[in-house]
Amino acid sequence: MKTLTSPVRKQHQFDVGKLQRYLSNKINVNALTVRQYSFGQSNPTFLLQTPSKSYVLRKKPPGELLPGAHKVDREYHVQKALFAAGFPVPQPLLHCTDVDVVGTEFYLMEHVKGRIFRDLRLPGLSPAERTALYVAAVELLAKLHSLHLTSLDLDRYGRGSGYCKRQVSTWTRQYTAAAHRDIPAMNELSDWLLRNLPADDDEVTLVHGDFRLDNLIFHPTEARVMALLDWELSTTGQPLADLAYFLMPHYWPRDLQVVSTLGSLKGIEAGIPSVEDLVSIYRQCRGITSSFPQLNFYLALSVFKMAGIAQGIYARHLLGNASAPNAEQFGQCVEPLATVALQLGEGSVLNTISQRAAEDGLFLHTAKGRAVLQQVKDFMRKHVLPAQKEVEQYYTQHAQSPQRWHTPRVMEDLKLRAREAGLWNLFLPAASGLSQLDYAYIAEETGRCLFAPDVFNCQAPDTGNMEVLHMFGTEEQKRRWLDPLLRGEICSCFCMTEPDVASSDATNMECTLHRDGGDYIINGKKWWSSGAGKANCKVAIVMCRSSSKESSSRHGQHTMVLVPMETAGVKLVRPLTVFGQDDAIHGGHFEVHFENVRVPAANIILGEGRGFEIAQGRLGPGRLHHCMRAVGLAEFALELLCQRAANRQTFGKKLYQHEVVAHWIAECRLMIDQTRLLTLQAAHALDTGGVRAARKQIAMIKVAAARMACQVVDCAVQVYGAAGLSADFPLAQMYAYARTLRLADGPDEVHLSSVAHLELRDQLSKL
Repeated sequence: MKTLTSPVRKQHQFDVGKLQRYLSNKINVNALTVRQYSFGQSNPTFLLQTPSKSYVLRKKPPGELLPGAHKVDREYHVQKALFAAGFPVPQPLLHCTDVDVVGTEFYLMEHVKGRIFRDLRLPGLSPAERTALYVAAVELLAKLHSLHLTSLDLDRYGRGSGYCKRQVSTWTRQYTAAAHRDIPAMNELSDWLLRNLPADDDEVTLVHGDFRLDNLIFHPTEARVMALLDWELSTTGQPLADLAYFLMPHYWPRDLQVVSTLGSLKGIEAGIPSVEDLVSIYRQCRGITSSFPQLNFYLALSVFKMAGIAQGIYARHLLGNASAPNAEQFGQCVEPLATVALQLGEGSVLNTISQRAAEDGLFLHTAKGRAVLQQVKDFMRKHVLPAQKEVEQYYTQHAQSPQRWHTPRVMEDLKLRAREAGLWNLFLPAASGLSQLDYAYIAEETGRCLFAPDVFNCQAPDTGNMEVLHMFGTEEQKRRWLDPLLRGEICSCFCMTEPDVASSDATNMECTLHRDGGDYIINGKKWWSSGAGKANCKVAIVMCRSSSKESSSRHGQHTMVLVPMETAGVKLVRPLTVFGQDDAIHGGHFEVHFENVRVPAANIILGEGRGFEIAQGRLGPGRLHHCMRAVGLAEFALELLCQRAANRQTFGKKLYQHEVVAHWIAECRLMIDQTRLLTLQAAHALDTGGVRAARKQIAMIKVAAARMACQVVDCAVQVYGAAGLSADFPLAQMYAYARTLRLADGPDEVHLSSVAHLELRDQLSKL
């Protein structure tokens, strides 16, 4: 977005030469130009530019000020602590208390380039982009509230517990001091808030105090927050106040003047997540399982604060020192805001999440997740499942033809339909706005058909590769490879396993990478490179041992590098078979040789020696997806088993009337439901704690899901008899897939060792 600046307004002008002389002694500033930001309703904010760098200056407004307001020293202090901790804020550079420089106290910080959205409705963006931006915002809020005050050295930054009572008192005083006329609704609202203070107001975190979408700077192209701005109202206290303030635009009227220029979100859809979805994401990120029964109080408090801010802006207009060019209009907002707050406070705003918890069970997907799951189910029933016969015929017809490595037209048509329906890239939270828990339910549904994930652009190994590029890729790597992968224009493969070493221990890897000027040269053999046979497979992510990292730790010697498939020296040797099948529907599993393959240094992902670090991030979600698809496959196998048991008769009884078959059915149901719960637990851990926190749960489901799917399909094969081994039914192909899972992404034994190690660590830590 373009910077929203204007020439410095008359009431805020200062001696630029004096400021330049002061800064030149501090940070070597010269040839300084100054413009004022058009937004910023409290502390005037200025863009300072030199021929080589840009800065932002925040100062107190001139003239008589309300007591306790405009504490720019607090802004500087909290940002300094947060920047040191790696939280996304602009780097604070200096704090000046000498009022002779610009007329008031001020501080200087770095200028962060990115997008600031002044209209909260995000016009001009796609629904998926809107969702991703709002999800990124609420995830950042949860991250802020998860910071430890002691480690930030901010224990004494605020007064801690009792935050709500102090806020009501503070904003009542601020409003009263700035009031230009008596507004009964504001007096009534203040009284209501004091009478309805939450009984439990002991939770204390760092609170931003003005957390809005327009106080965030987003990455120029990604749904990633680069900086959180405007810390004037920050303190320590109840974090729900921040969450409610962020949710507030979902409730105020669309026709509310001035405030509505930011964009009321009441009734808005088309990608803006609902209050319920945002609360659910916040709870998942913070690991909170209980509901927020008093959210209506915090919403009313938030609107009361907004009304107090509007009154203060109008008061500064009357004094002639307002920062906002439209400050005069804010006087019209106070009474309507108070009325809205009273309605929110006296109504029941949000109590549906706890109700749904009772209805839906332990692991709740969001409202958006439920809606998308239903769409996927409908799409599968109407389009995907009826196309299975045509897809099978294509691969049978082209069994000995190079055409089998191309995608049949029917699948391309299905992909187009899915993309038009918005059912695309559902696996990637940044693109879909879905949590891992949401996608777990969807992955189970797509597991009922072997090619269904491909229809929704959610197929392995592309999903893992896209996650790697999304998390670790440079802007150029994303432009060249991630964007076309997300559009479904190309496919990719992942080259890690090797034929000449025991790849269950990936440190055995022999494929080498060495520097040659501005390039790297790769030599080695890989196999089981899934997807490499697809006609549109254009790039491989290759795991190599870096020759320059021989002295590093065992897990610091490996590097991931992007290799275009048309690069000289890349040779597709042969497709390997799985139980006699070449698995062409998934692009096969190829042996690939790299003979003096030269790629530019810019193709290295994240950095040399960072391969294992990337692998941990890549494999976590991918293993989860495999496991939930295995649950869906097992559900389908159990359906087939029950149908056969009900239709076939032997020794005078239906098959299900034989106790052994009845017990198989019961055991299958037990195994499937147990595995589903374990997998959902892992998804929840991944959402709330990340890959590292979910490591044990992911290792557990990797073993449990593959074993379970094998056993369920094996029971179904047994009930079908010899027919279950044939191509007349899908069971043989399903068994091959399930049995493969016990080796794919690491054999069961490796995961069991990891589980044992982590369990011992957890148990011994209790001693």
